[in-house]
Amino acid sequence: MFNCSTLKLLIMLSRSYCEAFLRRLKNGETVIAAEGYLFEFERRGYLQAGAFVPEVVTEHPELVKQLHEEFVHAGSDVVLAFTYYGHREKLRLIGKEDELENLNRKALSIAKDVAKATGTLMAGNICNTTLFRSDDQSIVETVRAMFKEQIEWAVEAGADFIVGETFLEFREAMLALESIKQFGQGLPAVIMIAPSSYDYTVDGVPYEEACRQLEEAGAAAVGLNCCRGPKSIMPAMAKIRKACKGPIACLPVPYRTSSEFPTMQSLIDPDTKQTAFPYNLPAQCCSRTEIENFAKECKELGVQYVGLCCGSCSHYLRVLAEVYGRKPPASKYSPDMSKHYTYGDNSTVRQYNEKIFRAFRGDKK
Repeated sequence: MFNCSTLKLLIMLSRSYCEAFLRRLKNGETVIAAEGYLFEFERRGYLQAGAFVPEVVTEHPELVKQLHEEFVHAGSDVVLAFTYYGHREKLRLIGKEDELENLNRKALSIAKDVAKATGTLMAGNICNTTLFRSDDQSIVETVRAMFKEQIEWAVEAGADFIVGETFLEFREAMLALESIKQFGQGLPAVIMIAPSSYDYTVDGVPYEEACRQLEEAGAAAVGLNCCRGPKSIMPAMAKIRKACKGPIACLPVPYRTSSEFPTMQSLIDPDTKQTAFPYNLPAQCCSRTEIENFAKECKELGVQYVGLCCGSCSHYLRVLAEVYGRKPPASKYSPDMSKHYTYGDNSTVRQYNEKIFRAFRGDKK
């Protein structure tokens, strides 16, 4: 796609942003990162639940650009290229493996354009391959090759760093980090594990120990993303904070998980009494107050790479950004209920509207 001179120029241009990212982390600053593209496009009718392949990138690239811009408007410092589940195994599953390179390059190009236009960071993205088996060396090498091609495309596109995420197995997470170090031309890596209902990875490593080893192996930030909601992810994050010396990352799903139902996959729909994932997850959404409280906990704990994963949307992200002291453009429209005609203050609520207010609440006459 690029000749050597062009590639070297792209790498040099991205280097300053790469260094800026590392400098922010070193200085104790926060990086807010929007995720949740997969669920949001499924909700909007542009992506199929089940396969969860980001076909929208090539079918409706203008919508991907728009959502990137919307998340930046709400406070994201990062434009994450929408290549999650855009890897070879997922595209093979739907019979579109021949579109692999085009989809990845398109997603990276869209993200880079938005990042340049908004002065934000652009991140490449690799994730759980759904194929990994640590006891089969041929599969390990296949996964390494899958990581390699996506990492190299991200480098060529001028990514500022690379996110490796949603790894249920520690060994796959470590392989992702090793691959970024080997093929990423020095780009920093943010590596996150997906926490299940257990206190350890599928291959038996406690989350805090997994993150400690990933940090020692050279990840710029380590932590957890996806699967658990705010209430069930924070106890694990507290252990990770104690185990790790450097920046930690936390991007839960915005659903009402608990100690009884720790993951979104374990939640039960109150009406059907069946597993809520994914069809009935909307009934389990967090309130904005819950997201606000989560952000406050993260800030107190010293989480530097923070955001929300599957199920995230812009009003949640704005709340999180404001807790961290930001005033993104979307804050212009943050709620001000003093102006409401029944819930407002004395300057807006007429006496007659008090009757409407009581009717809304169901107060007895």
